[in-house]
Amino acid sequence: MQLDTAMIDGTMVVTVREDRMDAAVAIDFKERMRDVTLDAPGRVILDLAQVRFLDSSGLGAIIGAMKQLGSRRRLELAGLKPPVAKVFRLTRIDTIFVIHNDVAAALTEDGSRPHGGTAHAC
Repeated sequence: MQLDTAMIDGTMVVTVREDRMDAAVAIDFKERMRDVTLDAPGRVILDLAQVRFLDSSGLGAIIGAMKQLGSRRRLELAGLKPPVAKVFRLTRIDTIFVIHNDVAAALTEDGSRPHGGTAHAC
């Protein structure tokens, strides 16, 4: 599981460099996210623009990563492809994440909307 990180204006951006997030990579994703976000600031944006397929294991891993951040830090999502966005919508998990069209949009918004809203329709 390849994850790239960048700090941009006090926000950590974690980019998933895989086209699938499924059972084969879910555990590795959670472990890598824990490692890269250990000293993360209060806002972390997970860039999923390269992910074309997400199953329930991948969804669970993203939720696990959010829980690992705890209540003092928040995980926002960006760049969901239509099939990935559909999984979030069908499971209603889109109601617990702030979801942005892309990283650029996420960085121009303050991300202060409470959980339960999306930045833009996916």
